[in-house]
Amino acid sequence: MMKKFIDRLFGRRDPVTHKDARPVVHGKDKHTIQKELISRCARRTCEDLQRAGYLAFVVGGAVRDLLLGRRPKDFDIATSATPEDVRSIFRRSRIIGRRFQIVHVMSGAETVEVSTFRAHFTREANEDNTDEHGRMLSDNVFGTQAEDAMRRDFTVNALFYDPVKEEVWDYVHGLKDLKSKKLVMIGDPATRYREDPVRMLRAARLAAKLGLEIDAKTRAPIHAMRHLLENVPQARLFEEILKLLLSGNAVECVRVLRELELHHGLLPLLDTALEDPEAGPFAMAALRATDERLAADKPVSPAFLLAALLWGQVEKNLRKFEAKGQPSIPALHAATHEALDAQRETLAIPRRFDATMKELWLMQPRFLQRGGQRPYRLLEHPRFRAAYDFFALRAASANAPQEAARWWERFQDASADEREEMLVGDEAGPKKKRRRRRGKRKPEAGAPPPPEEGPE
Repeated sequence: MMKKFIDRLFGRRDPVTHKDARPVVHGKDKHTIQKELISRCARRTCEDLQRAGYLAFVVGGAVRDLLLGRRPKDFDIATSATPEDVRSIFRRSRIIGRRFQIVHVMSGAETVEVSTFRAHFTREANEDNTDEHGRMLSDNVFGTQAEDAMRRDFTVNALFYDPVKEEVWDYVHGLKDLKSKKLVMIGDPATRYREDPVRMLRAARLAAKLGLEIDAKTRAPIHAMRHLLENVPQARLFEEILKLLLSGNAVECVRVLRELELHHGLLPLLDTALEDPEAGPFAMAALRATDERLAADKPVSPAFLLAALLWGQVEKNLRKFEAKGQPSIPALHAATHEALDAQRETLAIPRRFDATMKELWLMQPRFLQRGGQRPYRLLEHPRFRAAYDFFALRAASANAPQEAARWWERFQDASADEREEMLVGDEAGPKKKRRRRRGKRKPEAGAPPPPEEGPE
């Protein structure tokens, strides 16, 4: 009893949930957001909505990132205006979505997403709104700004920024948590995870990406509730996993996943890749390479990363089929099919990635064939560069011969004569000298024609 009283008196209070709750408003001297860092389209959208008499704020991850000194990639707007109201104000706009309508407002080449404040759909409001596991099936109902803040997942994602008055509106102590480097769930964590189990993965991703510590109360139910991820539609689960792996902080994300024991069963490819002494180094090298490319603002291929994470399983399958007496190439084909089929039993990788992944795998043995015309044909393959990067990454992880990777690095940039010389001494033996064809001489003027050849 005394502890509860002290907590109420001195500790942090749980966020209020009343629809008319009032926010703490931080003036521009109380935060670090610079108005100029908000995109022109987002600023004008808020200005025009406010001029029309509506509330309008930049919201969510953009506000959070600006407060952390990061540059947001896009800006979302939350408003008291309905989608039809927004559409009537902006000539260049369109309403999209069926379950919950949002409006895309265009200005020049930029598009911002405008959504109406939403309320949290309670069980009392709709008894059929959750499935048998407590997962929320829909929360699409308009509400007040306070309700919109309460329905968001973490306090650091529930901050509103008014670019007109340059104020941050905070209903849930989000600014305090951000300054304390804490990731705190809004409301009761167990209830919120039951409503949407993907929030457990999101907690891991945001903690890793933003360098935040998951609050003890937010972390506590995860271990016991991780099985709820099995009830999430596979397409949505895969989308969240892809966000995690392509966050630019994949190595740290995986560390947090393992710490929370969320990788077991959820991603068998991570189970194998990270706990197998042979496959682990290559998988981690692929994750690091992906993080580095994203940090350098270079494009990345989801299929490449997924192929790298599953490569260890492909190799195991290959050894199994070869031990049964299958020739290498058919065995490799069978190994790739089995690896993908096994993965689909738990988390289906969309088939649009299949072709690229299989090509990367099937091209790997060709980097060991350096005689005759084979290297030239491999160079001409449209996926040569990606397959070579895959092979070089394997070599750097002691999963392929480093000498072969160096040979291919030189061969790509060598002149035609140098390439011919590099083929000599290959494991297939020295190349045979070609016999030069000699053209037929033209008969001299007045000379008799040569005898016709034919059967004697």
